Amino acid sequence: MGHDGSTALKRGSSPFSAAALSTTARSRALPRGRQIKKTFNNVKITLLCGFVTILVLRGTIGIGSLTGSSSDDAEVRRIAEETNRILAEIRSDSDPTDADEPPESETNPNATYSLGPKISNWDQERKLWLGQNPQFPNYINGKARVLLVTGSPPKPCDNPIGDHYLLKSIKNKIDYCRIHGIEIVYNLAHLDKELAGYWAKLPLIRRLMLSHPEVEWIWWMDSDALFTDMVFEIPLSKYNDYNMVIHGYPDLLFEQKSWIALNTGSFLFRNCQWSLDLLDAWAPMGPKGPIREEAGKILTANLKGRPAFEADDQSALIYLLISKKDQWMNKVYVENSYFLHGYWAGLVDRYEEMMEKYHPGLGDERWPFVTHFVGCKPCGSYGDYAVDRCLKSMERAFNFADNQVLNLYGFSHRGLLSPKIRRIRNETTTPLEFVDQFDIRHSQLKGRH
Repeated sequence: MGHDGSTALKRGSSPFSAAALSTTARSRALPRGRQIKKTFNNVKITLLCGFVTILVLRGTIGIGSLTGSSSDDAEVRRIAEETNRILAEIRSDSDPTDADEPPESETNPNATYSLGPKISNWDQERKLWLGQNPQFPNYINGKARVLLVTGSPPKPCDNPIGDHYLLKSIKNKIDYCRIHGIEIVYNLAHLDKELAGYWAKLPLIRRLMLSHPEVEWIWWMDSDALFTDMVFEIPLSKYNDYNMVIHGYPDLLFEQKSWIALNTGSFLFRNCQWSLDLLDAWAPMGPKGPIREEAGKILTANLKGRPAFEADDQSALIYLLISKKDQWMNKVYVENSYFLHGYWAGLVDRYEEMMEKYHPGLGDERWPFVTHFVGCKPCGSYGDYAVDRCLKSMERAFNFADNQVLNLYGFSHRGLLSPKIRRIRNETTTPLEFVDQFDIRHSQLKGRH
């Protein structure tokens, strides 16, 4: 992310017209040949992992000393070379089976891009479905059913340590969802090749809405965002009259027209017709290539402080809400009373102060609900910040959150930069006392009564 510039720029013509931004909406089912190829690659990786495990075990129990180190070294090198070869193959965009697939239709420059067939009666259809399927209620014990959605690119990270932090990120999200009774989907597939990169979330959200009518709220969260307040829970009843909840600042949005007025790294969509309509209006800037590049020029010309680069989903949403305020804003809640998105650079160095002065459950600057590592890109080969700073900060954020989970079991990390843990209390013959005292779920229930 960048910082606001000093000059407010004029707004140009709407980029959402068919003439300005267009491409063909076409079926993009994954070819069967490619599915078989990817499955085969996954099997090979699984076998390689098994070989590596065997080698580690052999080294651990000392067999290597009996058989000779030279043969072991040669085997390790062979495995490493084979692993690198397969990783390079997976990262490659080429696929031998592509030649067997029928060519896709040519792009029609006069057809407006669409996420899929226009749906206009979703509220009625969904209400009917819920009535016919009472075993799948959209509210459970008076609480709206929420589906947290996150994901990462389908290929291995350019930076190997990035995969390690993606694992920590999903572990963090699984912990939070388990504690709060939220369902979770982790996606690795590009459902629409035109909307790769920033935009991949849009077709995924739409598909999940249509495939899970029992879900009341879809909650998108970037892979580089971590829950750092494991107790705080989104006050969904606050948004009964709204269909979208997103972190931001109304003054930056409407007065300054800033490109960082909102953050799409963590936001909620209600499963309803309004949300489908907004996705339809949002998507036309997203197709890669000339459309996205030209849309980026429009966004840079109209949003304060935005650098010159291709259209991104966040800038496009901000532009849409500014230019069509009367159509959309009455159902959008711009939230800043807690950190649905918390910019990491101003938070991670204050964790010790927070632990000394405050407690989880606050969700705001005293104990941030979400810490989002905007600009770090640990999975890629570049970023806006030094890799060392980003990785240390992510480690601190993960351990800060993980301590809140480990507390129930009587452990904590030795430090916010240490993966090692230490015992913080002794076991007892009356363990249920600790459950009542330290289980986050129990403390939440007590707070509601």
